[in-house]
Amino acid sequence: MAENMRPHAHEIYRRYLDAVAAYVQSAAEAAGLHTTDWYTLSVLELAGPLSPGELAHRTGLTTGATTRLIDRLESAGHVRRIRAHADRRRVTVELMPELNLDIDTIVEPARRLLGEVLASYSPEEVAILFDYFARAAPAFLAATHEVRGQATARRRRTTPQGSQSRIGNR
Repeated sequence: MAENMRPHAHEIYRRYLDAVAAYVQSAAEAAGLHTTDWYTLSVLELAGPLSPGELAHRTGLTTGATTRLIDRLESAGHVRRIRAHADRRRVTVELMPELNLDIDTIVEPARRLLGEVLASYSPEEVAILFDYFARAAPAFLAATHEVRGQATARRRRTTPQGSQSRIGNR
């Protein structure tokens, strides 16, 4: 981090990230979803239809876990699988046109309270904050992929060939 940071900036930032994580968990719970399901719906809303492989990549799930995720979301009426006309083996996953979730009610407290926080800043300061958000999101995603890659490499080094990891034996 920058050298001109105020004292305890690291702790302040960690508290912020922890609060965001706690909020995401509460929003998912309010929707009756697991946090991964909530995140997946957000990914699909922002990115549009994705292949199961791309969805696995973005969520960090295995292909098997992604299949179960899609099955769960499809059974709940949140997504549907669309087969390509040219190649019926190709599938994309898309949000249903009408989600049966009251997302506006779920996210209203955060919108209202964060709106109050943003209202205390000048338009120029708000522009800087949103510039940060725009730059920080890809940085966090790149860090996410880097950490996942390191974890995968570490598991490969510590798991003998032909044996299952302790996680696989649960």
